Amino acid sequence: MFPGRVNPRMLKKMQKMMKDFGMETEDLNPKKVIFVFDDEEWIFDEPKVQVMDILGVKTYSITGKPKKVKKESIKENIEEEEVKIEITEEDIELVANQCNVSKELAKKALEECNGDIAEAILKLEEEKEKN
Repeated sequence: MFPGRVNPRMLKKMQKMMKDFGMETEDLNPKKVIFVFDDEEWIFDEPKVQVMDILGVKTYSITGKPKKVKKESIKENIEEEEVKIEITEEDIELVANQCNVSKELAKKALEECNGDIAEAILKLEEEKEKN
């Protein structure tokens, strides 16, 4: 809270005075703090955060060096990450047996339903009813 070396006795006295005036402090240990702006984000990894409560009004003090990330690069990273859905042989067999269809149809339904077994079964049952 105070830069440099402070006499421990003086520090105790100052803390007591602060408390008498309705001021309390608390140290927090967050893993990450992120500020989101229109064009960029500031990411603080392992910051030191102190909360000062003065008569019910809380003020947060963050110490650390932020990593600044432009919004365009955030969007590019999200777009580059393609979600790969793993459809197991057991899932295919389960859907095929439940709906009494071929494994190829079951696999196709699972792919269309992003691997959701229940949705794939409902889809195949609805297709059966239409035919």
